[in-house]
Amino acid sequence: MRRDITVEAEIRTARGKNQARRLRQRGRIPAVLYGSYKDPVALTVDPGVITRILHSPSGHNTIFQLKVCEGETTPAMIVDWQYHPVTDKLLHVDLKRIDPTRRIRVSVPVVTQGDARGVKQQGGLLEIVTREIEIECLPDEIPEHFTVDVTPLWIGQNIRAGDIPMTGSMRLVSSPDAVIAHVIALRGAVTTAPEEAAQAATTEPEVIRKGKKEAEEEG
Repeated sequence: MRRDITVEAEIRTARGKNQARRLRQRGRIPAVLYGSYKDPVALTVDPGVITRILHSPSGHNTIFQLKVCEGETTPAMIVDWQYHPVTDKLLHVDLKRIDPTRRIRVSVPVVTQGDARGVKQQGGLLEIVTREIEIECLPDEIPEHFTVDVTPLWIGQNIRAGDIPMTGSMRLVSSPDAVIAHVIALRGAVTTAPEEAAQAATTEPEVIRKGKKEAEEEG
């Protein structure tokens, strides 16, 4: 997804761990720009700007304008990054040039909504199996996420990647049989058929009706 963001970068001439350490002391981190059949370019960027992009709603699928000092200006996106294992600070980032006219492959998060019937009425457990799927589409049509409604699911039912509608230039790359979410039975859960469970939820039990009738006669 394209955002109105400009990331300024500088050409990096020196290499090695010592140089990278000095860069971080200056508030910069090493980066590499590649793609579009051009030679890779070693850069330095502001880690704060990159971190804000990674934490934005579109995350690493954000397409921004990369402006290289004394170099090119191109649409780009983040394809890989590395954090410090202890301090969790950003250490390195790989950037890729983006051609708006060419389809690209991206991984898009899948978000679930609703309360599954198999959980509320049958005592089952909703299990999220896959949290993102891979698609191919034009850069400007990358969605922030896909949303699936789990409300209709009973125990034993699921939603698969192939159930998620693709629009525009989108094409599913992940297996259509990949399970996104399903409802599983727990010990003691009611495993009646969905039709019976739905009827039970809307029908007043016989014992309650008799109790009401007796109470009315006594009154």
